[in-house]
Amino acid sequence: MRSPESVAAACDELGSVARRAEFAAQGIDGRALRRAVAAGAVIRIRPGVYASPSLPRPTKIALRHGGILGCVSVARRRGLWVLPLDDIVHVSLPAHGHSYPHDDCSCVQHWNELAPSRTEVSLVDALLQIRGCHGDDAFFATLESALHARVMTSVERDELRERITESARWLVDLARNDAESGLESLLRLRLHRLGLELRTQVDVPGVGRVDFVIGDRLIVEVDGRNGHEDDSDRHKDRVRDAVAAAHGFDPIRFDYDLVVNEWRLVEDAILAKVASGLHLDAWAERQRSA
Repeated sequence: MRSPESVAAACDELGSVARRAEFAAQGIDGRALRRAVAAGAVIRIRPGVYASPSLPRPTKIALRHGGILGCVSVARRRGLWVLPLDDIVHVSLPAHGHSYPHDDCSCVQHWNELAPSRTEVSLVDALLQIRGCHGDDAFFATLESALHARVMTSVERDELRERITESARWLVDLARNDAESGLESLLRLRLHRLGLELRTQVDVPGVGRVDFVIGDRLIVEVDGRNGHEDDSDRHKDRVRDAVAAAHGFDPIRFDYDLVVNEWRLVEDAILAKVASGLHLDAWAERQRSA
């Protein structure tokens, strides 16, 4: 009789997820599996499918649903910046497979023809699913997060560019690795669509590094703390803005909710300053035209 520990080791060797037939091929019968489940060495995901108890909860939910982890759930598991901010599990299922809704199921299903995998889709597949599920902006923000975190290789980026629709390849080409939050990525992408060129991560005398500068003097900062700003953080931001203004810059600051949920207001505020020429330094303009 195989011990629960040896059953757990076999499960790990099989990729942390295994079917009864795979265990049988290693000489592990149903009785040994039941003993391992009772001992907590493995867990029964659904009839005939077992997994390691150490798997993350979203992965277990995806397996219970009949597929593997996909879309934003893969990005979240890898610590990447994603929209939306929720804990709904996205499940990738084979095109001709079956789903198994479970108790309190709120899973989002993605039916794709993908390479076989034990627990989750590849990063490239997850990004393509994000674009199909949440649109270009969410895709771009997560892509730049992956580049910044250095979890995407050049080979994967080339694969992504090859597989994405031709009309969207410019998004892959525009993506960079210096965005420190998804809000910065969203802002840069959306201003790019408006035809506004901006410098990112600019060192301003007396202030330090700021998120963006449009033109000569319009500083745009985005606060990624999503409402968790304390008084000391707020004071530091106000000091930065005051010092920037004292140096001849015009600072404007937006928070998470504005960028994500009220973009039109952000857009109108920036365009109004640009239309008024507040992004340009009069002396610099005279020097350029001389």
